[in-house]
Amino acid sequence: MTLTGNAPCRVLIVDDSAVVRQMLTEILSSDPAIDVVGTAADPLLAREKIKRLAPDVITLDVEMPRMDGLAFLENLMRLHPLPVVMISSLTERGADTTLQALALGAVDFVSKPKLDVARGLQGYAEEIIGKVKMAARSRVRPLVRAAAPKLTLDAAPASRPVAPQFRTTDRLIAIGSSAGGTEALRVVLEGLPADAPAVVMTQHLPASFSSAFAERLDRHSAMAVREASDGEAVLPGHAYLPPGGRHLRIIRDGARWRCRVDDGPAVNRHKPAVDVLFRSVAQSAGGNAIGAILTGMGDDGARGLLEMRQAGAPTLVQDEATSVVWGMPGAAFKLGAAEEQVPLERIAERLLALARGQ
Repeated sequence: MTLTGNAPCRVLIVDDSAVVRQMLTEILSSDPAIDVVGTAADPLLAREKIKRLAPDVITLDVEMPRMDGLAFLENLMRLHPLPVVMISSLTERGADTTLQALALGAVDFVSKPKLDVARGLQGYAEEIIGKVKMAARSRVRPLVRAAAPKLTLDAAPASRPVAPQFRTTDRLIAIGSSAGGTEALRVVLEGLPADAPAVVMTQHLPASFSSAFAERLDRHSAMAVREASDGEAVLPGHAYLPPGGRHLRIIRDGARWRCRVDDGPAVNRHKPAVDVLFRSVAQSAGGNAIGAILTGMGDDGARGLLEMRQAGAPTLVQDEATSVVWGMPGAAFKLGAAEEQVPLERIAERLLALARGQ
């Protein structure tokens, strides 16, 4: 659903905690562009209120009684897709659950503090308001579950298609993303062969989510996906994410590149920041790099991608039609930082073609 005109965005809050429901209602109602039309203490009540109140956005706590939040989200995205902002706990289990929720189609999430939730949520007020308003303008698609392959006794198992082999190793692919990016990065990495050029990535995530996210991407990719460690060599067939709450830069060391992980200040209010990664790639790799910005809110990475283009690197952004939020890609494109817009499903093959110099 996409909002048009000046009508306030209608929000339904789903959370089993009365305190959290009250706090979220107060926070969201403080913005004139948001109308909290109702609250629900569990998914079964929420189901009835969705039919009756027709909200534009739902905030959803994943850990609730009477029905698992993920099961509710899966049913919702299959039968009645709506923009959902998860309210999730900043724990290791919470990280994995949140990443599953994003895979099922949630637009974004806000981390709930472990202690003193009421006061903690107040500190997140600006972020919660911003993400709910962004969700109201995001693109959600019905969840389609892939059918399991049918096996017959006399049929030989279908062999997995062999990815094209890649020989050029003196290329570096740099990717930045934010809202919607956890799934977009998975799609791109699934399309790259095991011997693809090295990939360095920055995705806006809370510090405690980075390990679970790297493991999730590694399971879905033929490449080896890992959290970067300071000083390690950047190798073909490997993809690197910054460890939690750190910036990732790429430095030149003779004939090779190395990762530089640092604890510097936030840039564009983000840590890690896409601009930090892209600027370092522009300086260290120049025309040997390829830059891409995927779906995300805001404009982080736009100026860095422009610096990459000015240094001779081919650059692209995910197109608007396939982006959950066309904030970061749109900002980069309007700045003249990207040479082309590419649908998500074609980004991997386009990156490989550019790496081959095509």
